[in-house]
Amino acid sequence: MSLSPKEHSNYLYLEKGYEGEVIFDRWMEEVEKGFLVLNDLLLEHGNTKFQIDSLFLSQIIHLFEVKNFEGDYYIEGDRWYTNNGVEINNPLIQMKRAESLLRRMIRELGYNMNIESTLVFVNPNFYLYQAPRNLPIIFPNQIPRLLINLQKQFSPIKNTHTNLAERLLSLHSHDSPYSRLPEYSFDRLKKGIACSQCHSMNTIVTRKALICTNCGKRETIHEAVLRNIRDIQLLFPEEALTVNRVHEWCQPIKTKKAIRNILSENYTLDGFGPSSRYVTVDKSSLEKKDTHMEGELST
Repeated sequence: MSLSPKEHSNYLYLEKGYEGEVIFDRWMEEVEKGFLVLNDLLLEHGNTKFQIDSLFLSQIIHLFEVKNFEGDYYIEGDRWYTNNGVEINNPLIQMKRAESLLRRMIRELGYNMNIESTLVFVNPNFYLYQAPRNLPIIFPNQIPRLLINLQKQFSPIKNTHTNLAERLLSLHSHDSPYSRLPEYSFDRLKKGIACSQCHSMNTIVTRKALICTNCGKRETIHEAVLRNIRDIQLLFPEEALTVNRVHEWCQPIKTKKAIRNILSENYTLDGFGPSSRYVTVDKSSLEKKDTHMEGELST
């Protein structure tokens, strides 16, 4: 669907943030082995929700706020600006707010541990002018040094750290107030099978493959249809999954027979006639059923 300028801007912002967290996670792969790591926490303390990009638990709790800013920025006092003079939210204030709320939360849970917060910029095309030297900031070219310093802090993980991690995970909220999806409906969305690589709708269907005319990516029809079934379930979790619904979504595929076969192979048909629908197979129950049948056959 077509997004409004504001919605499109928000989408790009979210995408940029996600890409930054992925870059940070790649940097931290080796270091993570020495810590208990919790990512993307959404917590609440005193009726105030706060997010944490990455939390490393050991003798010290390291809270990392990750930013994927690109371009030139500058600081004047406590205010941050883009190079063309547009004021932005001060990420240090955001980080310190999360640190304060987390400190109060873990104390109420019965833990007394030091917290060190660090603002990490991961984009090599970022530059910050007029930044005081004492700010808890790591710039892209300083990340290798950060990794070395963290490795020096490796120590055995104790039950205290494990218990705290479990408590924080239990308090994590899955309903984020920051998720502002635009309104959408099945009828309003453009139908067709998007390319899995470049996301273009310029795809054609041959006998066995889906081919993107934009980037040349090839995908089997079976893989492409399954991928789009998962999209339908993500976008419309409360609506019935039917052959007609999937066929309408995957418009380049002319026959319903292929759709029905793929659904039958990977999902369970529930009900009969017009009210029937396909539901996700519970693999664990199937395994138990197979084991039970094997036991009966062996006796």
